[in-house]
Amino acid sequence: MLLELDFSSDTPIYLQIRNQIVKGIASGELEADERLPTVRGLAEQSGINMMTVSKAYQVLKNEGYIKTDRRSGAIVAAAAADGSQHKGLGERERNALEVIIAEAKIQGISREAFLTECGEIYDKEVIK
Repeated sequence: MLLELDFSSDTPIYLQIRNQIVKGIASGELEADERLPTVRGLAEQSGINMMTVSKAYQVLKNEGYIKTDRRSGAIVAAAAADGSQHKGLGERERNALEVIIAEAKIQGISREAFLTECGEIYDKEVIK
C-alpha cells in the first residue's frame, strides 16, 4: 500500500493515512478482509513514526473501517467494504460537510454548481 503523504499540509499525518485508507475502501482498492500493512511496516515504508500509524489505525478501528487482532493485524472490516455498516452520515461527517457547504456558499458557488462538483468528485474519487 503506497500512501501519498504531504508533510507540508495542515492535515495531520495520521488523518492523511486515515483518509487515504477510507478512500481505498470506498473505491474498492482495499477489499473486505484484506490485510493492511503492519504498523511497523507502514511506518518504515512511509518514513514516519510508528505512533502516527498506530493512531491512524486506532481511529479507523473506532470508526468501524478496520478490525485489529494481535495475530492477524489490521484488516479491512467487511461491513465497511460492502457499505452495510453505515446507513447515513454520522455527526462528525455532517459537521464537516456543513463547513464545506458554508465555505462554498461564502465563495458564491451556487447550489447547482456545488452539487455538480460533488457528483463529479464522487464519480471520480470514490466509484472509479
